Amino acid sequence: MKPVKVGLLGLGTVGTGVVRIVEGHQEDLASQVGSPIVIEKVLVQNKNKARNIAIDQDKLTEDPWDIIRHPDIDVIVEVMGGIGLTKEYILEALALGKHVVTANKDLMALHGPEILAKAQENRCDIMYEASVAGGIPIIRTLVEGFSSDRINKIMGIVNGTTNFILTKMSQEGASYLDVLKEAQELGYAESDPTSDVEGLDAARKMTILATIGFRANVALEDVSVQGISSVTKEDILYAKRLGYEVKLLGIAERQDDLISISVQPTMVKQSHPIASVNGVFNAVYVYGEAVGETMFYGAGAGELPTATSIVSDLVAVVKNLKLGVNGMQGSLAYKEKKLKTDDQISSKYFLLLKVADRAGVLARITQVFADFEVSLESVLQQPTPSNPEAEIIIITHDANKAAIQKVLATFESLEVVHKVKSVYRVEG
Repeated sequence: MKPVKVGLLGLGTVGTGVVRIVEGHQEDLASQVGSPIVIEKVLVQNKNKARNIAIDQDKLTEDPWDIIRHPDIDVIVEVMGGIGLTKEYILEALALGKHVVTANKDLMALHGPEILAKAQENRCDIMYEASVAGGIPIIRTLVEGFSSDRINKIMGIVNGTTNFILTKMSQEGASYLDVLKEAQELGYAESDPTSDVEGLDAARKMTILATIGFRANVALEDVSVQGISSVTKEDILYAKRLGYEVKLLGIAERQDDLISISVQPTMVKQSHPIASVNGVFNAVYVYGEAVGETMFYGAGAGELPTATSIVSDLVAVVKNLKLGVNGMQGSLAYKEKKLKTDDQISSKYFLLLKVADRAGVLARITQVFADFEVSLESVLQQPTPSNPEAEIIIITHDANKAAIQKVLATFESLEVVHKVKSVYRVEG
């Protein structure tokens, strides 16, 4: 049996995991695809660096073109990260008729349509399961498992760092900055955590999921993004008191072919399954017209979970190779993208206000909501001892985003409202 030869771009944490799985599971892989899978060449930054995995030195190269233009390599696996040069390498590989497996969420979120078009033009496969939610097979599920259904909503915890921080804040009553420091010490957060904590990482993943789920080319700039850096212990305490957990959720919704995508801290009812997803774990909730509600849960990162998704993609590519059907999947994004306006995006909202503690204040505040046709589900007023302010907690019924923005703008000029402390979307 002629082996299928693979070129690996990158030998960091995930690349090492790919080598471990491919070399350690040879019998299982060969039984699935009908021939051995061999890692022929590996791109590294320094061939002489000490490594925690045994690998033939002759297979290592510091020149990516040794792999991309190698005549015997059938599949390129990209785990090096980055955008500019990486995009160039992948497009060249596809142009040369090589199939590509990548874990690069940034690249696929920003340049997915161009890369997918190049793959289709050259009858090549491009697989990117590992770009979202690590070891959870969510992309293949959306593409294949929901191929006969119509997806109306995708809601998920797709960033483990922020989920770790919010879980710690909830369970231990710790402050955001203290938990962020711990996450950095444990290696869950980068020294510059901006991409994670400001929601950018999750936004890139939701761009990919929404494109697949709604069959339209969603761009990163279509995603409304808010991170967790302003979430306080007080917010989480009030949420728990009302029966909610605060989670950074990516939410993509479709109604009558109009779509909206957002990433934001959200109060999730404790009875909802996604509220109990803690630590660095990820979960994606999918609502299909036919199947109803489904949830996918698992490790969102790490050497072996992510490598497992990559090798699963590799197996799919090799199976297509054996059947002669590479690059024949068809377009995933064949629908026109129609985005909702703010007056078409609807949800419940939680608001925490600092207000003057005197008669008539609550009536004035509720009148503002009435003026913009926002109905209220619950109102809780709490005096604060030895303080001339009171706190008012409000949860609305479903209200459109534009109306809530008008309410907040009115509060800015209302002298009895000293501060709008917090505003969160409410789910579940």
